[in-house]
Formats: sequence, structure tokens, C-alpha cells
Amino acid sequence: MAPKAQKRKSATKKTDKSEVEIMSESRHNMIAYLDPEDKLIEYKGIMKWLRESRINHAITHQTTVYKSLIKSFWDLAEVIEIDGKEVIRGRVNNLDVIVSVEILNTVLQLGDDPDASYYVPIKYQRGCLLRIKCVGDILGNQLNKSWLPLRYKSLLHVLIQCLSNRRSGYDMTNNDLVGLMVAFVLNKPFNISKYIFANIKENLGRT
Repeated sequence: MAPKAQKRKSATKKTDKSEVEIMSESRHNMIAYLDPEDKLIEYKGIMKWLRESRINHAITHQTTVYKSLIKSFWDLAEVIEIDGKEVIRGRVNNLDVIVSVEILNTVLQLGDDPDASYYVPIKYQRGCLLRIKCVGDILGNQLNKSWLPLRYKSLLHVLIQCLSNRRSGYDMTNNDLVGLMVAFVLNKPFNISKYIFANIKENLGRT
């Protein structure tokens, strides 16, 4: 007896992408889901803390980012000084676009202390990692988020996705971002705007 012919599934109709989807790149504006109804019991504490933290707006605000405008900015971006302060100037649609620490602080609503540092010494980082029971190599230049207990892993995951300049490989991070996490854990002053500005400057040296 011949086997029954398998019924073919109907093809899923492919919908056309919108103009926004075509022109924008979601990875340039990744936002965090902070479980507003506290349904994820194991994440409840860290999600509530993030919702009430000063980075809430920066990690949850969604803005469409257009590839063409990003490319235009970076094609001519340069570090200059205006009124004695370092800024990054690009050009989009024949208009100068200025990025500064102060502008980042205002737009992202970070509430930074202008006198605070954006660096946490390595010895404080390693001491904190020991206290929170990191199970990996804390002496290296890279930290894998899987080495951390769940709530700290969640915190670092959000920081990597939303506030770092990584473009791929979202499991590992460097000491600079670990410093930001440690500043949050230890409730130490940290100028996030300066940290982001430094990352943008670093991008100028990338090909």
C-alpha cells in the first residue's frame, strides 16, 4: 500500500516592509523590556530597580534610527572644540549635528553629576565581582555575563544591549562597561554621559 501523500502547508504570505523598516536599523536603538507587571518572579527585584533608576529613559525610549542619516553623520564626523569643550560634529542634510556630554545627558535624561568620573578602578571592579560571586576569570580584560548570578547577569545584559557600543557578540564586555555595572551595584557616582561620549569618540577610529 502506497504511503499517503503528505499535505503541503500553505505558503506564508510575505508582507512588504514599511519604509521605516527598510531605512532603519533596530540594532542601533535596542531597548530593554522591564516587566512592568512583575510577572517574571525571578527577575522582579532587578526589573523594579531598573524601572526606578536614572537610566530608565535611556534604556526604554524608542526612536527610529535611519541608516542614511547615521551614515551621513559618520562620513564627516570629527572631534572639535567649542567654547573650550570637546564635542563631535557631523553633518546631516547639510546641517551641522553636534554631540556633547551635556547634550547626551539632557536627551537621555541621565541626571549625571558633571564632576563625576566615568571610570571605576580595576581593583574596585574585581572586589565587587568577588562579592557578587562571579564564577569566571575576573583578572582578564573581558567578562562574560554568564559568569554572574541571575540578577547581575540581567543588569549587565541590559547595559550591553542598551548602553554599550558593541555591534555583535553580546555575551562579553570590557572593563569600562563592567565599571558602569559596578558603580550601579555599589551606588557610586558615575558620569554615564561621559562614558557614552567616549564610546562615540572610539567609534571614530573604527573602519
